[in-house]
Amino acid sequence: MDRRKFIVKGGKVVLTTSLLGTGLISSFLNFDPAFGGNPTKDQKETFNRLANYVNGKFVNEIPTQLIIKSSDSTSTKADPSADAKDRKPSSPIPVSVVDWNKIKSERDNLTWFGHSAFLVSINNKKLLIDPMLGPIASPVSFAGIKRYKYSENIIQQIIDKMPPIDAVFISHDHYDHLDYQSIVKLKNKVSHFFVPLGVNDHLIRWGVPKEKITELNWREEMEYQGLTVALTPARHYSGRGIFDRNTTLWGGWVILGKNTRLFTSGDSGYGPHFKEVGEKYGPFDITIIDGAQYDQRWPDIHMIPEQSIQANLDVKGTNMILMHWGAFTLANHGWKDPIERAIKEAKKEKLNLIYPKIGETVLLSSDLHLPSSSWWDF
Repeated sequence: MDRRKFIVKGGKVVLTTSLLGTGLISSFLNFDPAFGGNPTKDQKETFNRLANYVNGKFVNEIPTQLIIKSSDSTSTKADPSADAKDRKPSSPIPVSVVDWNKIKSERDNLTWFGHSAFLVSINNKKLLIDPMLGPIASPVSFAGIKRYKYSENIIQQIIDKMPPIDAVFISHDHYDHLDYQSIVKLKNKVSHFFVPLGVNDHLIRWGVPKEKITELNWREEMEYQGLTVALTPARHYSGRGIFDRNTTLWGGWVILGKNTRLFTSGDSGYGPHFKEVGEKYGPFDITIIDGAQYDQRWPDIHMIPEQSIQANLDVKGTNMILMHWGAFTLANHGWKDPIERAIKEAKKEKLNLIYPKIGETVLLSSDLHLPSSSWWDF
């Protein structure tokens, strides 16, 4: 009997097989829409003219390894032990009931839905960033990394009560950032999607009209309904199946409004691109920086919290939120370690790091401060 096994590593699915031929694997990947689409021949011809596309793949701007031997890594302080404690919460995480009236107000605001999913209001435009609102970071329901349990069933409520969305911003196509079920449920509420090159093929397969999607390369900038938006370089990788690694691009986003300048790093290792972003677009009123799911085996593609603080300094962020935690365990560290390490480093650098509860809405005013309650200690 054919057997399939799905392993999710860092948001990408790896399919291992026994007695399952390559042809059947390809058929399965093509049949299940969750795996997304593939760049067309015309797209590939266009990509071939780009400096960051080499031999049919997108590439990072500096040497970047996806997985390295533990003995070769000296760039991370992450706990390398196989028995890291408290990798998952021992009980449901206390979350805030979403205040939709506050979200719908005309004041610039931000709401965190766990991991890298944010609803932001700038210029009274409602913007979703990496809306992974599904229960599992996987293309299938029977295998993958499950979302932590929350004290309130806010995830389904979020999908049901989400107001009309002016734009969705996707950083890259890994399952913990681009979720098929979430897009299908939300797509009719969304006016436009902004994605890195090639990611539009996933959305088109899922029923999003092509005219509602704008794909950008690194450093491309445009105006949208009074906002300036730009895709910035990141140090990461992409792919949803076993044959499509780096066939789509990854990146961070700059979103500039009248009163709020926002930067989100997307998934990224530390690199010189942060200073470049700061020089061109900084300072920022609020930054959302990757700083979790780190491991000594992949120090180039995710930052440890101390690097995240430095990245915020590089981009000239006034206020910072740490993202990529609070929903899934994708690496071998305690689930609370990222925020606790980030707080320690932020105090050292005299940086205003804010850490709202999941579901809590924060008003993005110039004097942004939150009570310093450690809500994760429950």
